[in-house]
Amino acid sequence: MYSLYSILLLLALVVSAPWWLLEMLRHGKYRAGLGERLGKVPDRLRNQAAANTIWIHAVSVGEVLAISRVIGDLKTQLPAWRIVVSTTTDTGQKLARERFGENNVFYFPVDLPFAVRAFLQALCPKLLVLAESEFWPNLLHWARLSGAGVAVVNARVSNRSLPRYLRFQKLLRRVMQNVQLFLAQSDEDARRLIRMGAPAERVQVSGNLKFEVKPPLRPPIAAAFDIMKREENGRLLVAGSTLDGEEAMLLEMFRQVLSRYPKAVLVLAPRHPERFDAVASLLELSGLGYQRRSQWKEAMPIAGGVFLLDSIGELASLYEFAEVAFVGGSLVPRGGHNVLEAAQFGTPILVGPYTENFREIVDVFREADALRVVTPQSLTATVLQLLENHDERAALGRRAFEVMRSQRGATGRTVSALLELLSEQGALGQAEIILERRV
Repeated sequence: MYSLYSILLLLALVVSAPWWLLEMLRHGKYRAGLGERLGKVPDRLRNQAAANTIWIHAVSVGEVLAISRVIGDLKTQLPAWRIVVSTTTDTGQKLARERFGENNVFYFPVDLPFAVRAFLQALCPKLLVLAESEFWPNLLHWARLSGAGVAVVNARVSNRSLPRYLRFQKLLRRVMQNVQLFLAQSDEDARRLIRMGAPAERVQVSGNLKFEVKPPLRPPIAAAFDIMKREENGRLLVAGSTLDGEEAMLLEMFRQVLSRYPKAVLVLAPRHPERFDAVASLLELSGLGYQRRSQWKEAMPIAGGVFLLDSIGELASLYEFAEVAFVGGSLVPRGGHNVLEAAQFGTPILVGPYTENFREIVDVFREADALRVVTPQSLTATVLQLLENHDERAALGRRAFEVMRSQRGATGRTVSALLELLSEQGALGQAEIILERRV
């Protein structure tokens, strides 16, 4: 089975090679770390070799944020161990290097035997941890053959993914036998994992790590916005992680806001960096005043216009200053994005109707009346209503913050389960087992 999968994957990569090359040339995507993706282990990983290593894979920014506290707690409890992190996206790589150090972070190798074995042989991990729903057949197979424990944490199965997984249930069942521990976000995710082929006795519900996202580091722009917010006294809206098709609707909404609040500001943060220029062109055509973050100096006023956040790593900190936040990918059928970065500040949150990628999170917020779901038709009216009603706005934000606080605990459960798995593997020394029990 694994040989056939490898041949098919290799053929797919060869056939799609022109598209990958075009993406590299047009947007620079996938160019960074190409050697690592193809199985070349960088010297910075080899030079920091340790007797005991944990390899954690986090696809992108959201997963890196989710596992940050887990890594921090594991380092506290296993101070002599090395923890390395792989990511797939450039944005995830950048954040992971900032948080965990360049020498401990690398790009995830393509799931072919020669590539994954190179990293397994170089790192010799005692434990491989995959965040969310990463079921790479070769990686899981060779990790188990190497003797490493294998766990999937913060596991979720979206409405869109489930039918695809079930179509390959017979093959997936064999792949999932390589995983010794599945930590699901919710009871529904646990049920779906078992339907897909995960052994029921290996599945636990630990909660959603994304509810325990570490507060973002405060970049300089946050201090500048804090001062401007007080001095300019204009309404501030933040539209984060927007996708193609959403910006036009948001700009039309903002045009109506400006007619009532001439000093209002819309911070517009496209999800993908390769779209920054396209959104800037849309702003140029809109006739609205705007500034690009990349060209902005702190003394430049932004009241009465759009602030295009064409940067990486600054969005989360700006939610703190928003009177209303819209979380993108949800007015168009793309599954939505994470609302928790805004909720941690008690900011009133709006999302569109398409939030299936964060089904469980959004459901918790909806049940607590801690966010508003809008359509393209109701977006403007809802924003204006919240801007005009301070008490309603404050109550909505307060409920969002309370939901965040009530959902904590997933990190502790995840760390405990991983330490128990290491103990069962015989990977923990006696002193480490005693320390684990004391925590």
